[in-house]
Amino acid sequence: MREKAIIKCEETGQKQLLRFVQQLNSKEEQELYQQILETDFSVITNSVKGSQERGMISPIEAMKLDEIKEQKDIFLKMGTQAIQKGEVAAVLLAGGMGTRLGCEGPKGTFSIGETRELTIFQCLIHNLLDVVAQTMSYVHLFIMTSDKNHDTTVKYFEENDYLGYSKEHLHFFRQEMAPATDKEGKIFLEEKNKLATSPNGNGGWYSSLVHAGYKELFLSEGIKWLNVFAVDNVLQRIADPLFIGATIHTGKSSGAKVIRKISPDEKVGVMCLEDGQPSIVEYYELTDEMKTAKNENGDLAYEFGVILNYLFQVEILNKISNDSMPLHVVEKKIPFIDEKGEKVKPLEVNGYKYETLILDMIHLCPDALVYEVERDKEFAPVKNATGTDSVISARELLKKNNISL
Repeated sequence: MREKAIIKCEETGQKQLLRFVQQLNSKEEQELYQQILETDFSVITNSVKGSQERGMISPIEAMKLDEIKEQKDIFLKMGTQAIQKGEVAAVLLAGGMGTRLGCEGPKGTFSIGETRELTIFQCLIHNLLDVVAQTMSYVHLFIMTSDKNHDTTVKYFEENDYLGYSKEHLHFFRQEMAPATDKEGKIFLEEKNKLATSPNGNGGWYSSLVHAGYKELFLSEGIKWLNVFAVDNVLQRIADPLFIGATIHTGKSSGAKVIRKISPDEKVGVMCLEDGQPSIVEYYELTDEMKTAKNENGDLAYEFGVILNYLFQVEILNKISNDSMPLHVVEKKIPFIDEKGEKVKPLEVNGYKYETLILDMIHLCPDALVYEVERDKEFAPVKNATGTDSVISARELLKKNNISL
């Protein structure tokens, strides 16, 4: 292990990581070598290839509620059949902590209940169990955690009898980490025996899933579709047979659930075309002209906001991951150990973190179904303690949907 780690550092120009080796005990030294071998250094060089500039943005057509209602029976049948054949699995992105909500543990363990405990995880599993009852079939659920919350997340599910879900269909895996560097691409040390790292972005979920060894399960179980969703929307339908059926029926390789924006300035990313391909433009990237642009019907041209609930064909995901996702370089203030071994907390931006984004996964797919859902029935984000997209607003929407708190 030692020799391999040293060779890797020499070949990649990262010898500074070995600066304090002689000051480490045997256990600390092994931990450092192991992290060096497990960390993907290629993100640093690959990120140079990915341009940060966007292509030509234009509006995209969506399948609206009326059209979905008209073809409901067809979609429902096709989606139900896919689930019953075991062709659909779900992936929950749950690596975050509940700090902004005043919760010390994983965000999913935050209780939104008023008179009883009702955690975010409970809401999501309840929504998935609705589909299990509807289709009479369990769906494999892969829960992505982080180094910070993996053990506590697994323990929470174990101590709560997996919230009534099938243990055999629940799987936990950690999100992979990417190294953090200075502006010359040299990886920082966080401790004398520990590299400075950060999660590899919300586009890193599939590579993390594959590297955790689950690709074999997809093959053995015949899983063809993955429905990926974020932890903080307590109303969303997961492995939704209607959504799945609509995507399959239209022959698309991916799908995105969207809501109709309540105002031009609403802070949600929107589905669009980028150089003629499906894509997502973040709300802060929208110009004033784009925000207020109207289509021929007088509706907002960029009307449909994403809720981070997507459906991907596994075959396409394999191609995307092989082609390597664009890497986005984010400037950050990164604490580090200096040459004297002293901890430094910078007051200004001093380096880069490297992330892949889920919007690039959509853009790399050949096509996508933009699928409208009713926002009052499927969009109750819990991002803040108060105000917009908060615990308070989510509670009101849960009550509106007859869920007791």
